Amino acid sequence: MKYKVPFVNYPLQYHNLKPEIDKAIRRVLERGDLILRKDVEEFEKRLSSFLGVKYAVGLSNGTDAIIFALKAIGIGRGDEVITVSHTFVATVAAIVHCQAKPVLIDVKEDDYTMDMDRLEEAITSNTKAIIPVHLNGRSCDMQKLLRVAKKYNLAVIEDSAQALGARFKGRMIGSFGVASTFSFYPAKILGCFGDGGALATNSKKIYQEVLLLRDHGQKTKTNIVRYGFTGRLDNLQAAVLNIKIKYLPKWIERRRKLAVIYNEGLRDCPEVKLPPSPCSDNSYYDVYQNYVIRAKKRDALFKYLKSKGVECLIKDPIALHHQKGLNLYKFRLPVSEKLAREVISLPMYPELKETQVEYVIKTIKKFYGYRV
Repeated sequence: MKYKVPFVNYPLQYHNLKPEIDKAIRRVLERGDLILRKDVEEFEKRLSSFLGVKYAVGLSNGTDAIIFALKAIGIGRGDEVITVSHTFVATVAAIVHCQAKPVLIDVKEDDYTMDMDRLEEAITSNTKAIIPVHLNGRSCDMQKLLRVAKKYNLAVIEDSAQALGARFKGRMIGSFGVASTFSFYPAKILGCFGDGGALATNSKKIYQEVLLLRDHGQKTKTNIVRYGFTGRLDNLQAAVLNIKIKYLPKWIERRRKLAVIYNEGLRDCPEVKLPPSPCSDNSYYDVYQNYVIRAKKRDALFKYLKSKGVECLIKDPIALHHQKGLNLYKFRLPVSEKLAREVISLPMYPELKETQVEYVIKTIKKFYGYRV
């Protein structure tokens, strides 16, 4: 089906950057620079500079980034790690893959990030780390979280897959914890042409450990110092990311502008609950990785929008802790469960036209019976 307003538009972004991207890809292929070459090193420097941290490591995906971060700080069997259910499964899966126990707490109703008022009650003598999930381009309240983490001597690993470029109280997300993790899945605010990820840190020890973990524990080609994994960022993907990261600040501002249009257009529609607007709280600088609303008659709205040529996404209609195969059923998280029934993601990407956003707004209002 060809949509009047697609949810994402990979071809259009490629077309806009085609000369630069084609040149970079051709250069990499003609030189045979495929694994851990100059482009990866250059991207790691660009990313660490952007975040304001000392080190960045290019990795195969965001999931490996979380796993490697946990392993680098020694998380293992018997340890507990606190995070949320209202996230992509990778966050929780990474904890399980380290043979640790995920402890899930609820999120806030207003911005869907970790509810810091629930944090302390989840801490036990086995708790070793917290993974706050910066969601939809918005930061968690890192001030409250770090206060608790310091009180109980807990490590903080930021899951920043959906918040590259976001800031909290003027400080870049990805610079608060002992490590932070990123995904460059194609639909992300900075996406490559396949899978990709990264870990950022100010710790030389963590940095050196993750370098080993991503490349089979090889300190050199002839000196293997531990068991590791295959978790490298491909040099070809790094070449693409080096092109795109130059446009990231402009793309973020474009997303914020589109969010303003959505918010202004839907603010008089009480059937939907909107995300915080870009200027609603100076403590937060949101990048709108996703534009997510809560909607009455959500499933019917989804079908109506699709019938009118608007492609939307209901990512998790079943709360993560209700997925039977994950064995997380003991958790009772009413806000997360409510969000699973109500949230829907609208189209949001820099190439989106204002007229397309206005069409989405009018279509939503028509569904609820407004004259537009």
